[in-house]
Amino acid sequence: MELAYIPSPSTGVVHLGPVPLRGYAFCIIIGVFVAVWLGNRRWIARGGRAGTVADIAVWAVPFGLVGGRLYHVITDYELYFGEGRNWVNAFKIWEGGLGIWGAVALGAVGAWIGCRRRGIPLPAWADALAPGIAVAQAIGRWGNWFNQELYGKPTDLPWALKIDADPAIGRVAGTYHPTFLYESLWCLLIAGLVIWADRRFTLGHGRAFALYVASYTVGRFWFEYLRVDDAHHVLGLRLNGWTSIVVFVAAVIYMIISAKRVPGRETVVEPPLDGDASTDDASPEKKKV
Repeated sequence: MELAYIPSPSTGVVHLGPVPLRGYAFCIIIGVFVAVWLGNRRWIARGGRAGTVADIAVWAVPFGLVGGRLYHVITDYELYFGEGRNWVNAFKIWEGGLGIWGAVALGAVGAWIGCRRRGIPLPAWADALAPGIAVAQAIGRWGNWFNQELYGKPTDLPWALKIDADPAIGRVAGTYHPTFLYESLWCLLIAGLVIWADRRFTLGHGRAFALYVASYTVGRFWFEYLRVDDAHHVLGLRLNGWTSIVVFVAAVIYMIISAKRVPGRETVVEPPLDGDASTDDASPEKKKV
């Protein structure tokens, strides 16, 4: 007998007249705004100017969305290009399907373009954004709740997620591990960890961002073990599990090498404009977020 469970929304979209309002899209949009807001605070605390984070996000966010969708479509191509599938659905991003690995990779390319245009070091900008990105992921994962997707193995735990049947996509009704909730809470813990470590150890030169990446992959490896959605396997392990291992090792190596080559934190993160006052008072040693 089911004593308790987390209910799923009966629908992931509400129509305001002819305009569909989708929960998945709202979660992504809210997450982006929160990431920019928190990143802006941290950037100012490091000596940067207000508005710079948003200016660069204009480049990073579209690149990240394209990268996230590309990763999903490439790694799950059979959902869109297999027999009986409609390839047009690959463009329906509102139905879910964003790969964090592709979002971060291509988003970094967009951020690099924006930073280069402003004469700003990308690692410093990434450090300022790292906790905000984790919070954005925590919010964005609730989009999976609206879409009733990416849940885990069957369970009768009190916090199990109730999933409705959908024969059209082979979804079986039941109660499952709410992996979206696990990952959301994990991302919030990561945000807190990065903020604490950044203050405690004065992280710089991309090490706060690398800490976020390494921490996320630890949790993601476990979430991949719990999930039951179709995925490609390599040597018995889900593809995203192997990706987590590789990215974790790369992030840790980066932190070690970076700490030896450029210890401490950048003293100047943004070149002054003509007429700017001295940036001494905005030293990151005096202002920390």
